[in-house]
Amino acid sequence: MRSGEDLRVKRASLGMRAAVVSAIVAAGALAAPAAEVKLTGISDKDDLFGIVAGGSLLVEQTLDKEAPPATSEILAAAQADYKRLLAVLYDNGYFGATVSIEVDGREAAAIPPVQPPSQIDTVRINVDPGPQFRFARTEIAPTAQGTQLPEGFARGETASLGVLKQTVAAGIEGWRDQGHAKAELTNQELTARHQDRTVSAALRLAPGPRLVFGPLGVSGESAVRTERILDIAGLPTGQVFSPEELRLSTERLRRTGAFSAVALIETDRIGPDASLPITAQITDAPQRRLGFGAELSTLEGLTLSAYWLHRNLLGGAERLRIEGEVKGIGGETGGTDYRVTARFERPATFNEDTNFYALAGIEQLDEVSYFSRQFDLEAGIERIASPERTYRLGLGLRRAETRDAFGTNRYTLLTLPLGLEFDYREEPLDAKGGYYLRAGVTPFVAVSGADNGLRTYVDGRYYKTFGDARPVTFALRGQFGSVYGPDLSTAPADYLFYSGGGGTVRGQPYQSLGVDLGGGDTVGGRSFVGVAAEVRVQATDTIGVVGFADAGYIGEEEFYDGSGEWHSGAGLGLRYNTGIGPIRLDVAVPTSGPETGDNVQVYIGIGQSF
Repeated sequence: MRSGEDLRVKRASLGMRAAVVSAIVAAGALAAPAAEVKLTGISDKDDLFGIVAGGSLLVEQTLDKEAPPATSEILAAAQADYKRLLAVLYDNGYFGATVSIEVDGREAAAIPPVQPPSQIDTVRINVDPGPQFRFARTEIAPTAQGTQLPEGFARGETASLGVLKQTVAAGIEGWRDQGHAKAELTNQELTARHQDRTVSAALRLAPGPRLVFGPLGVSGESAVRTERILDIAGLPTGQVFSPEELRLSTERLRRTGAFSAVALIETDRIGPDASLPITAQITDAPQRRLGFGAELSTLEGLTLSAYWLHRNLLGGAERLRIEGEVKGIGGETGGTDYRVTARFERPATFNEDTNFYALAGIEQLDEVSYFSRQFDLEAGIERIASPERTYRLGLGLRRAETRDAFGTNRYTLLTLPLGLEFDYREEPLDAKGGYYLRAGVTPFVAVSGADNGLRTYVDGRYYKTFGDARPVTFALRGQFGSVYGPDLSTAPADYLFYSGGGGTVRGQPYQSLGVDLGGGDTVGGRSFVGVAAEVRVQATDTIGVVGFADAGYIGEEEFYDGSGEWHSGAGLGLRYNTGIGPIRLDVAVPTSGPETGDNVQVYIGIGQSF
């Protein structure tokens, strides 16, 4: 018998399957090399036809044209379909239904499974659903304050077994949210009146005692020290039991990356002082990992990257990631860029939701308008307020040498990077709804070679999808940046902003828009605005078509005042969906702004452009 959740999943996928079944079964049969399957007793124009067909194992077998079932498999599916189809019918309120399944004229239930026919030509599924029943009386008690029961559990609604299961689950969950971890269903009275086509339901719950979290035990061999596992989980021992706290503790252990499997299990027994012991069942992930990457752009050239990761460096789920990247090989955006970084992270350093990090990096950027070579040290904390919200505070030291139209400069800065990230997208690589916000504010104090100042950057994105059969997604992006304090000539060259390229304005050459000093000299601006819009149409299950328009602004001023210059680009793209995200191909042209001499830009990557 299927649960209400299973039914919702089945209905969600019903559209395509019902269309196939209606087109083939209604015409006479579901053809398959091994047998012909017919569904009778229900009109193919009735919604119930598609629901029943969607629940049939026989129908599912015949939809697989590449691997036709053997005779024994057909018989097994036919005999299993009795319970499956009755469960589907009961779940839709048909409590007087009968199901007959004939295999070449013989009732499938009467055929010995160990002696299947040598050949099966026709299987006929005959369903007499009978009348649909509705609820006459619905009662569940006692319920905790604030419990949200399913809307379908009401007088006059379809008497669905799935709704009854959802109602019981909601009632129990309501008590668990109040600390009654052992709440359970103790009695159920279901009375069907066939003459009235109604069902009366009376459900009785037993909340049980209000419990507190007992000690957390660890089950399974792990290279992570037990005391660190307890610190990371942060289970509030002694506080009132809460399913949400249990979920958060599980998530904290998972996000370390040190474990391939994590489950926090409630024990069956209640401990002293109404406490509920919890057991953490964990399995370690491989401690070391090595990865490689490559990306190709017709303008920016080839990018090669590699990293080495240790997930449990000191026995406390500490992560060390060493990463290297070479960018711009064979490109037209200056010379070749190099970067090597090492980042150390220690989870649950100050509390279970605050991590410590330290990083060191060396980077060389050989761009069209400037050259820089820099060394960075930084340490700080990350506060994970929720799975969607993260805050960061650090203290850094930057030593750099830059060369641009103003000449060569060597500077040393003390920085205080502050940041936040809100990610409410359901799928970052292919978002269809929600929003994303990343903001950073970095005050810097010049030890030498520059002036004190403040650099800010904000990146916001919003997504909305319409339709189901061929969904259309509208995606919007806004970027804002500013360097406050130093003049353009004394500001760190690698803190200034440029526009153009795949990350800002597609169709315009990479970093083609800056502040024009005259005489062919260009430097970055102290203010930046970027806007982008996409319309994404899912043409098939694997192919998507995208239309987009981008625009960018660079100004000499500290904050946008319109005195700078805009440029824009537009184009079309294709997306090919894969298991790791869509493969992206965008072709764009410039539509306004200073003449660059470039007419077409091509971008290839994995994931949507934003």
